[in-house]
Amino acid sequence: MILTFVTFIPAVGAVLLMLMPRNDKIIRWAALLISLLAFAFSLYLPVHFQNGTSGFQFQVDTRWIGDIHYRLGADGISMWLVLLTTFLVPLSVLVSWKSVHDRVKEFFVLLLLLETAMIGVFLALDMFLFYVFWEATLIPMALLIGMYGHERRIYAAVKFFLYTMVASVFMLAAIIWLYIHAGSFDYTAIQEWLGRPGHPPADVLQWLFLGFFIAFAVKVPLFPLHTWLPDAHVEAPTAGSVLLAGVLLKMGTYGLLRFNVGLFPDQAHHNASWINVLAIIGIIYGALVALVQPNLKKLIAYSSVSHLGFVVLGIFTFTQIGIDGAVYQMLNHGVSTGALFMLAGMLYERKHTYEFGEFGGLATPMPIYATFFLIAVLSSVGLPLLNGFVGEFLVLSGAFQYKMLYGILGCSGVIWSAAYLLWMYQKVFYGPIQHQENRALRDIDLREQLSLWPVTVMALVMGVVSPYWMKAIDPAVAAVNKKAVNAKIEIQKPLNVSENRQ
Repeated sequence: MILTFVTFIPAVGAVLLMLMPRNDKIIRWAALLISLLAFAFSLYLPVHFQNGTSGFQFQVDTRWIGDIHYRLGADGISMWLVLLTTFLVPLSVLVSWKSVHDRVKEFFVLLLLLETAMIGVFLALDMFLFYVFWEATLIPMALLIGMYGHERRIYAAVKFFLYTMVASVFMLAAIIWLYIHAGSFDYTAIQEWLGRPGHPPADVLQWLFLGFFIAFAVKVPLFPLHTWLPDAHVEAPTAGSVLLAGVLLKMGTYGLLRFNVGLFPDQAHHNASWINVLAIIGIIYGALVALVQPNLKKLIAYSSVSHLGFVVLGIFTFTQIGIDGAVYQMLNHGVSTGALFMLAGMLYERKHTYEFGEFGGLATPMPIYATFFLIAVLSSVGLPLLNGFVGEFLVLSGAFQYKMLYGILGCSGVIWSAAYLLWMYQKVFYGPIQHQENRALRDIDLREQLSLWPVTVMALVMGVVSPYWMKAIDPAVAAVNKKAVNAKIEIQKPLNVSENRQ
């Protein structure tokens, strides 16, 4: 039952907010308390999780509609992604405290409904239920962008909605085909059915693989399906950008690992070469485009294209260390890029622009803000002892094991990442103050510091004590990767004498 509580506390809270009178101050406090309650319940998972086991824990399974089950479960991969979600939502409430002035009730209702949908994606073990949660994330996020975003918010919201909805249709078609032939929506049952002798022919499996892949690749987003992301980030309110980068993009990489590799290991190996090429192009392309951006938020958006390319590369190395690094990098990116978007939003509240030409020398009037920003930048760069280093090191180690060229090209992305992030920091905080009004900019207040301290501390803790997370991640990854490794062995196994005669 704990998974039900974690999943639906935000939704119940959203309903309560709807029933409350329009008092913006009370609404804000209520939203914060509800999101903190969901986070408190989610802490039960790592405390009681049995490390060293690879199966799903805390399961709940109840028949819902016909063959559709309300089935939830958490393993070492999904558990930490749920924690990441419940960790970022209260911080998103805090950073939105003063920036949202109109329709405050509706804003926090949408935020809490989005939280329930995101948690459900990571916990659902019935594929129909998974699809319901998956699609349920679209509406609140599109409304957050369209109602509370900036000048081109309607264009960005429609583009985000159409890209992800159209891509999801391919996944729905694959799910329906699997149900018709396997007779179940249950993830484990379908996995076992696909693993039996005489499973669907390779060409059918290839189409099923691509059906899931298109939906997840758009969500990541993987090059060249990334064009919706910069618009969505730039136009979204700060909380929308934090959750979009911190959680929604991880739904794509989670899906690639859980479904594409977990259900179709043979096809994952057959398609790995071109997928890894796209991942590496995304790493380098995202970094190079970020390097020439004149807009702070757009630079951070393109950095997500680059960093998520590392995650995809790690998944499709089919090495234990590479996939471990990919899962850890999902968490790292949520922490470090979430912090960068929060910091960008705080600066926008003061300057009402993201253009680099309006900044410069801000370390003088805003030293505390500059310190938090530097830590977030170094975390994204991958400085040793901070979280980004661990994830990138593991991914690149797996890439070198899989194919040396991939590792070399991936390393170039780390260099470009340092270039654009440090250039960004220099343009914003160093040099003379170009605009005299910037001298009067106030430093961040206590509320803003409270929203930044958790991500700052987590960046350090995750960089120093990463084995704590790996105790749960490693067995879950090993279970998924075992099927992929077995598939690789089967593909490479030479024909025996009788097979040759045939």
